[in-house]
Amino acid sequence: MNRTGSVAHSDGGPVGALGRVFDPRLNGLNLLRLILAAGVIFWHAFPLTGREIGFWPARQLLGEIWVDGFFAISGFLIVGSWVSKPRVGRFLTARIARILPGFWVCLVVTALLLAPLGVWLSGGSLPGAYGPDAIAYFFRNSLLYMNQWDIAGTPALVPYEGVWNGSLWTLFWEFLCYLGVLALGVLQLLKRRWTIPVVFLLALAAAVASVSGIENHYVGLAGRFALMFAAGAVLYRFQHRIPVRGWIIGVAAVVVLASTFLPNYRLVAAIPLAYVLLACGALIKDERLRMRNDISYGTYVYAFPVQQILAGTALVAWSPLLFGVISVVLTIPLAIASWFLVEKPAKRLAQPRRQPRPAPAVQPAGEQLG
Repeated sequence: MNRTGSVAHSDGGPVGALGRVFDPRLNGLNLLRLILAAGVIFWHAFPLTGREIGFWPARQLLGEIWVDGFFAISGFLIVGSWVSKPRVGRFLTARIARILPGFWVCLVVTALLLAPLGVWLSGGSLPGAYGPDAIAYFFRNSLLYMNQWDIAGTPALVPYEGVWNGSLWTLFWEFLCYLGVLALGVLQLLKRRWTIPVVFLLALAAAVASVSGIENHYVGLAGRFALMFAAGAVLYRFQHRIPVRGWIIGVAAVVVLASTFLPNYRLVAAIPLAYVLLACGALIKDERLRMRNDISYGTYVYAFPVQQILAGTALVAWSPLLFGVISVVLTIPLAIASWFLVEKPAKRLAQPRRQPRPAPAVQPAGEQLG
């Protein structure tokens, strides 16, 4: 027993700590990430059908919490991935294989199939310059930074014109976070206890600056995504000290909801949101909810063009809720195809060949889902 009365393990962590509850082989993070991707779809159902949410707390919650949740989970898993296997080549290969193949195929499928289908269903015809611009759409966006949103002026007959995929831009920022982890790892800074808390505080300062009169678009985005990624990393760093309790999850959820009345809810809720997601993911032990196949990425990258296709039809007049439901139903098959035909094979190719060993190795926390 320690002085607080709780039982301590050899790693110094109490019974019920996040590091003990989280099982890299049996958790609900894939399910939660799919829910987050679906949340993005339902949020986009409003602007893509020409609607708005006027109530700021609801707008901030529905418009930002889903992507922020992705970054928080990634911060936990990606830092864990480096700590468990601090090898530059393996880390970079795994991160590139997880993002770029699916991203590239999505660009091609959008340019060659989804965008022409959307133009046809909206009653229009492909502009004469569509072919060259479709090629440019791929190459100008191929390095994750979105430089071209439309293809030859399409989509044009929808409430949200000139954008075929308004979701892909966040992947650039996520990959920058990966590179940040790599840099800290190579410099041996992740071995120091203070590094991740300091990074979190620096990201918090950038987020504060973005709401304090410093009107710089990139400072705001950097503060947002670095803060959420660092929040997940903080939970990883102190996972053996952070208890997982139902009442704490409830309090953290209330903090997240209450903070949406602020100009930037993340200033208060970054760590509470990360805690809610990671604690819930750790507590989900039902094998049926494990979701061995992670279709959240495919759902995220294909949903926007699918919704733009629907926005060019009579479905645009439907309620955002029904529009969102139909969008999810039509996106899931594309996400499944993306996982089995692109993402999973790429992930398998990126894994190093294992030499025969006398006994099977135990996979470290975070590596399976990272």
